[in-house]
Amino acid sequence: MYLLVTYDVSTESKAGRRRLQKIAKICKSYGQRVQKSVFECNVNDVNYERFKKELLDLIKKEEDGLRIYHLQGNPENFVEEYGKGRSIDYQKPLVL
Repeated sequence: MYLLVTYDVSTESKAGRRRLQKIAKICKSYGQRVQKSVFECNVNDVNYERFKKELLDLIKKEEDGLRIYHLQGNPENFVEEYGKGRSIDYQKPLVL
């Protein structure tokens, strides 16, 4: 399943800044960063449940925000990219 994950973590405290780094690290392990707090992920059902649990265990619901968008179908049908920072389609052959 394709996901778009966005988060907004309060960084007013040292603990918040640590949470921000940990959340980014978790997201990076499941997908690719497309903007500072936005990740595209392609996971199966088991990995999705694990990923969501890791994020929910980490965020502080009274201070932080987390959104997970479930995208249906082929990414070519719902993603348009402009400017720098193009994402890599890991499902296609990688040519070096």
